[in-house]
Amino acid sequence: MNDSPFKEFLGSCYKNKNFMLGFVIVLSIIIFAAFADQIAPYRFDEAHPADILVAPCPEYILGTDNMGRDLFSRIIYGSRITLQVAILGAGLQLVFGVTIGLICGYFGGAADRALTFAADLTWCIPGMIMALAVVTIIGAGLTNAIIAIAIVNWASYARIVRAKTMSIKNQAFIETGISFGESSVSIMLRYILPNIVPVLIVTVSMQLPGTIMSTTTLSFLGVGSRPPSPDWGLMVSEGINFITRGPWLCIFPGLALVYTVFGFNVLGEGLRDLLDPRMKSQ
Repeated sequence: MNDSPFKEFLGSCYKNKNFMLGFVIVLSIIIFAAFADQIAPYRFDEAHPADILVAPCPEYILGTDNMGRDLFSRIIYGSRITLQVAILGAGLQLVFGVTIGLICGYFGGAADRALTFAADLTWCIPGMIMALAVVTIIGAGLTNAIIAIAIVNWASYARIVRAKTMSIKNQAFIETGISFGESSVSIMLRYILPNIVPVLIVTVSMQLPGTIMSTTTLSFLGVGSRPPSPDWGLMVSEGINFITRGPWLCIFPGLALVYTVFGFNVLGEGLRDLLDPRMKSQ
């Protein structure tokens, strides 16, 4: 009997078409990233000078670039960068957003007003402009680009956590914990945070596509990943210079990005339907 709720949840997952489709797509990306060395026929930086700008053919199924590097291999290795962006970006945004949201929602007062003002400030400035400004200050590079996007996007997490904390902190079980001498940190971590986890899971899944797109855009603009990285945004940026001679240099990395973002979007919608029934997709 104890496992019946779990079985019921698995059954709901199986019946949810969005979740299953998104799960399969994201799982395929994870497999590509985990087994890139086995799947890709060449290393991402392995050049073949005799085969420059070769169109898709049996030997190079997605063609080669201007340095003779196999495009299929570079796209497969690029999936590792995408997962790195998703994991590190979401982790940083959660750390910033959850910490600030808990403090604002639980304590209120001057801390709430100051941190809420900071969150509102980030919403007033276009995200990409702020991210470019941050990267300009801290320097170019993939890790710095992820940090810049996290600094820009933490406010959405903080708002949600703050609102949920304010609605939970006055409930009876919180007052019971206070009466037993629980510290504020203990109450926030042991009582409030676990009740916010389902909402955070949905929020992360819905925000990840935007994080991936933003970081890819920074790479496209030349302030993210650096050559010879197989970052898809960087590949599209480099391929534009050869758009008439080798259109596949832009088409295939772009399709890989669309496939990934679509997968995370659909998975996010499925998780939202499962974990927050009040927001079911129409």
